Amino acid sequence: MTTLNLIHPSTLTARSNQPLRITAFGDSLIYGYGDPVNGGWVECLRRHWMGAESGHILYNLGVRGDTAAQVNQRLDREFLLRGELRNKLPDLIILSVGVNDSPRVGKLTGKNITDRDRFGLEIANLLDKAQSLCPIVFVGMVPVNEAKMPFLKCLHFNHEDQFCYKNATKLACQIRNIPYLDIFDLWQERGEEWICDRLCADGLHPNTEGYRSLYQDIYSWQPIRQLEYQYSGQRL
Repeated sequence: MTTLNLIHPSTLTARSNQPLRITAFGDSLIYGYGDPVNGGWVECLRRHWMGAESGHILYNLGVRGDTAAQVNQRLDREFLLRGELRNKLPDLIILSVGVNDSPRVGKLTGKNITDRDRFGLEIANLLDKAQSLCPIVFVGMVPVNEAKMPFLKCLHFNHEDQFCYKNATKLACQIRNIPYLDIFDLWQERGEEWICDRLCADGLHPNTEGYRSLYQDIYSWQPIRQLEYQYSGQRL
């Protein structure tokens, strides 16, 4: 048995010459909504690993519209169903959720779907439960196109609220030594035009090019990249 460290003290226990079983939980960003060509970044990663020497197995458990509380409600049940072999459990959870907690309902000054204090509790509960099951990593939300809001004529997503909710998530991850990829800041640094070119007409979901960029960002992230070495038992 070989232990592989991620960026933080979270660890994966490798089974000699066996692929890892990985679950991806979250909302439409996990599901891949908006990408009819490649099926989103999780599907791209699943296909890559299927053809790679490691052969890691990746299950997409994204549900459109899910909030942190909704992912928490289904996490352990769905996790326990993805062990594949008797008395075996998945080795890693990838989480990406929170954007659906952030929008204001009805008007720009309306209440958030999940108020900020409540969200802090919900994300803490979700991370604690996930960590009790296996090591986890967290992929942050993408920035929306504010000019296209409101979504569905009633949900006002905006950068100010997104920033607060992603920061609450990032802090909760740091406290627990959970690797967090700050997609929001990473994409913001590339400029508004770059972002808008990678979002669907709804201003919320990435398009095919957006998911391609997401895949590149996530695949080059150290906690994901080093999974390539898990099969051979190498240590980074």
